[in-house]
Amino acid sequence: MENLIALLVAAPLLGAAVLLCGGRRLDRAGHWLGTLLAAVSFGVGLALFADMLGRSGEDRTMTQHLYSWIAVGDFRADVGFQLDQLSMTFVLLITGVGTLIHVYSIGYMEHDERRRRFFGYLNLFLAAMLLLVLADNYLLLYVGWEGVGLASYLLIGFWQHKPSAATAAKKAFLVNRVGDMGLSIAVMLMFTTFGTFAFEPVLKEAGEATEGKLTAIALMLLLAACGKSAQVPLQSWLGDAMEGPTPVSALIHAATMVTAGVYLIVRSGAIFNGAPDAQLVTTVVGAVTLLFGAIVGCAKDDIKKALAGSTMSQIGYMVLAAGLGPIGYVFAIMHLVTHGFFKAGLFLGAGSVMHGMNDEVDMRKYGGLRTYMPITFVTFGLGYLAIIGFPFLSGFFSKDAIIEAAFAKGGTEGWILGGVTLLGAAITAFYMTRVMLLTFFGEKRWQPAPDADKAAGVEPAAEHHAGELPHPHESPKVMTIPMVLLAFGSVFAGAFFAVGDRFLTWLEPVTGHEHGNPPVSAMTVTLATMVCLVLGVAIAWSMYGRRPVPVTAPRGSLLTRAARRDLFQDDFNHVVLVRGGEHLTRSLVYVDHSLVDGVVNTTAAAVGGASGRLRRLQNGYARSYAVSMFGGVVVLIAATLLMRAV
Repeated sequence: MENLIALLVAAPLLGAAVLLCGGRRLDRAGHWLGTLLAAVSFGVGLALFADMLGRSGEDRTMTQHLYSWIAVGDFRADVGFQLDQLSMTFVLLITGVGTLIHVYSIGYMEHDERRRRFFGYLNLFLAAMLLLVLADNYLLLYVGWEGVGLASYLLIGFWQHKPSAATAAKKAFLVNRVGDMGLSIAVMLMFTTFGTFAFEPVLKEAGEATEGKLTAIALMLLLAACGKSAQVPLQSWLGDAMEGPTPVSALIHAATMVTAGVYLIVRSGAIFNGAPDAQLVTTVVGAVTLLFGAIVGCAKDDIKKALAGSTMSQIGYMVLAAGLGPIGYVFAIMHLVTHGFFKAGLFLGAGSVMHGMNDEVDMRKYGGLRTYMPITFVTFGLGYLAIIGFPFLSGFFSKDAIIEAAFAKGGTEGWILGGVTLLGAAITAFYMTRVMLLTFFGEKRWQPAPDADKAAGVEPAAEHHAGELPHPHESPKVMTIPMVLLAFGSVFAGAFFAVGDRFLTWLEPVTGHEHGNPPVSAMTVTLATMVCLVLGVAIAWSMYGRRPVPVTAPRGSLLTRAARRDLFQDDFNHVVLVRGGEHLTRSLVYVDHSLVDGVVNTTAAAVGGASGRLRRLQNGYARSYAVSMFGGVVVLIAATLLMRAV
C-alpha cells in the first residue's frame, strides 16, 4: 500500500497540468475532470486509511522513497513521503472537504468563462497542500509550502480584472513571503545543527541540541506558521483574501492553507518541547490572535469578512493549544478537523446566500432569508451552532478540550490562557449570532441590484439586472449537497472523536499527550463555557434580534470603528513598514550618494587634479627640464651639506 502514497499528490497534480495546459478544448468537461481527480485522491486516502487501521499502533507509519533530488558530496536531499496518523488526518480532511468544494464549485462557477482554469488552480492547491503534509523532510515540505503560496495567489486573484482582487492576491503573496523567510532560515538552522532536515533524525536528536538553538529554530517555524495561518503579526492578508470566489474562501479557510501553520508546529513538537520560551511565545501569539480575530469579526458587515475574522480567531485557538505542548497537540488537531467541517459549511452557505442575493455581501441588506433558502438556513445554522460550541455538536467537544487544556497548563499562565479562551468563546457566540440574525431573521432589507461597478470595471452577472430587487432562492443541488454533507460533519464529528477518547488514542503515538494540572474540574470549565455562550448569544439578540437593523451601519463606539478598520492593522503596516521602508530607502540613498559616492568621487577628483598639475611639468621645453634638473641638484647638494653638518 505504501506505493499508493504518491498517487495522493499525483492525481490532483495531473489534473492541474491537464486543465492548465490543455486549452479551450477542455472548457466543457474541465470542471468534471478536476473534481474526478480530487475524488480519486480522496478514494486513495480512504484505502490507505483502511490499511492503516488494520495495522498495530507501532507499525502504522508508512514511507515511500521516490528518488534522490539533490546529491552533492555528503549533502543529500530526497523526495520521499511519510504517512502516519497525523498526516493521514490531514490527507482525509484536505481531499474530503476539498472534493466537496470542487463539487460545489461546479454550480457556483457555472457562468464563469474561465471555469476550467479555476478548477486547474483548485487541483494545484490540493496537490501542493498534500505535498506539504506528506513530505518526510523539511526541505520537501518547503516546496509544498511555496506551492500553497503560489496557488493561493492565483485563486485569490482569480478575478484579477477587479483591482481589489489583484491587490488582495499581491498582499497575501507578499505577507506570506515574510513568513516563508522564517521557514527557510529554520531549515538552514536544522541542517547546520543536525546535519539533515529529514523529520526522523531531526525530531529524534532534538533533545540533544542546546536550548538556544532549538529556540531559534522554533521561533523561525512560528514565524512561518504566522504567515500561512494568519496569526499576529502577519494576519493582515486574510480579510482581503475574501476577494476571491467563495469556494476559494472555503478551501483556504477550512481545510488547507490556514491549517498549514498548525501542522508545522505540531509536526515539529519535539523541537518546541525543548524550547519553553518559544512555546510561551506561541501561546501568546495564539491568545492575542484569538481575541484579535473575534473582535474584528464583531464589526464586519461583509458576511465573508465576518467569517474571515472567525477563522483567524479559531486558528488562534489551535495555535494556543499547540503552544501548550503535549497538553494541547491532540486538541489543536481535533479542533482543526472539526473546524474544517463547520467553517467550510459556513463559507459555502455564505456563497449560497450571495448566489441568491445578486452577489450582495453586506448582511445589513439581507434579512428574513430563512424562508426563501431553507436548506442553506439549516446547514448554515448547524455550522453556527457548532462553531459557538452548542452542546454535543462538533465545536463543543473540540473547543472545550482546548479551554480545559489551557487551564491545565497550571499556575498563573494557565488561569490567564483559560480566561482568554473563555472570553473568546463569549465573543464568538456574539458575532456568529449577529451573522445569523442579520442574514436569516428580521425584516427584509433587500436593496436593488447596483449598476455596473464602473470604478472596478466589473459588469454585473448576466442574471443580475441593475435596479431590480434580488429574488432569493435556494441554490441548485450541486451546491446544497456538499453543504448538507459538511453539516453532518459539523454535528457528529466531535462526538465521534471524543467518545472513548478515539481521536486522542489515534494521534497520541505521533504527538504524545500529557494531562497537565487542571486547577478546576472539566465540568466546571464546561459550565463556565456554557455561561459565556449564553451571554454572547443574549447580547447579540438584544442588539440585533429585538431592534430594527439599519441598512447603514451607525458610527458606533471607538472600539467598533477600530474593529471595522481591522484594529488598524493595515494602518500600522503602512506607517511602520511602508512609510518606514520608504524612509529607510531614502536614508540609504542619501548615504549612498553622500558618503559612498562622495568618497569615490572625491578620490577620483583628487587623482584627476593631481594628474592635471603633474602633467604641466611635462611641457616639452628643454629649458624647463634644465631648470628642474638644476633645482634637483641644488636640493641634493643642500641635503648632503646639511647631513654632514649634523
